[in-house]
Amino acid sequence: MNFSCTKNKLQEAISIAQKAVTGKSPMPILQGILISAKENELILIGSDIDLSIETKIEAEVLQEGSIVVDAKIFGEIIRKLPNSLVEIKTLENNAIEIICEKSKFNLLHMDPEEFPSLPRINENIIFSVSQKMLKNMIKSTIFAIAQEETRPILTGILFEVKENKLNLVALDGYRLALRSSIIENEDIINAVIPGKTFNEVSKILSEEDENVNITFTPNHILFNLGNTKIVSRLLEGEFIKYNSIIPEEFALKVTAKRLELLNCIERASLMAKDGNTNLIKFDIKEDILIITSNSQLGRVREELNIILQGEELQIAFNSKYLIDVLKIIEEDEIVLEFSSSVSPCVIKSKESNNYTYLVLPVRLLSN
Repeated sequence: MNFSCTKNKLQEAISIAQKAVTGKSPMPILQGILISAKENELILIGSDIDLSIETKIEAEVLQEGSIVVDAKIFGEIIRKLPNSLVEIKTLENNAIEIICEKSKFNLLHMDPEEFPSLPRINENIIFSVSQKMLKNMIKSTIFAIAQEETRPILTGILFEVKENKLNLVALDGYRLALRSSIIENEDIINAVIPGKTFNEVSKILSEEDENVNITFTPNHILFNLGNTKIVSRLLEGEFIKYNSIIPEEFALKVTAKRLELLNCIERASLMAKDGNTNLIKFDIKEDILIITSNSQLGRVREELNIILQGEELQIAFNSKYLIDVLKIIEEDEIVLEFSSSVSPCVIKSKESNNYTYLVLPVRLLSN
């Protein structure tokens, strides 16, 4: 194998393929990136079996061939080379030579035959969606996936298409994040995509309105972004019927300025770091929300002007869960709906219905 290409293009391709290499695999070959050179094109593939990423770049190929190189060391070498033309060729004894200006590296490579092949997916039924929209939807839900593997299905995000709407849903037992967008698609799709996959996909998706093509099979999902393809297995099992968790009625409704509320909660949480509960209390009165926190560190009291419809209420929360939601929302004003001191708080947009967040309260002994 013998090829040359610009350092910047190669570095970008490595960083994309590398996103699928975890370094935790018991198979040494999966610590590497498969590089194939043919027809003036380089194909780089990284994989951890569950997630595989393939990306293509132009190159001048003098001799075709394939190798697997350690992703970490190869990535470091290319990153530190001058911004110039990089030439790579295979030598005897399973080595490659990397030349860039006056730098020369010899690096051992692995057998490409041992590298697992990507799942074959027939891209005949394609679902298309704006990259920018999908990137925003992932960002708006991924923080609410479960971190523990006790219920594997909750470590993923539900990808649901129905009634010309795309819904992404994540929940971890303490909170729920639902983000919706209107789309022109009559299909019905229901799949749970691992959080790790969506995390890497969102890094690769662009901020532009170009579309990404998505193909589903019973066990896999494929994202096609032109020069880059991402294939991931889907999580098995039934996702929780999230609609039954979201309360349809409420006893009181609070309208508040999002940024003011976020700042108050963040200040109150400084005193709530005693223990793991991050406990803050809401005392909702006529036109004031009083936020307090007491701990061994001290006490804090914050006041916020609100518009209240309904009864007064006292309720407590883990401040972290509220902060996560308020940081993600972009609107200036938000609506919080409450039913009782032991029922979830529902956070919605004042203007649109494209997102719903639900946060469970912390039960206080007096309740």
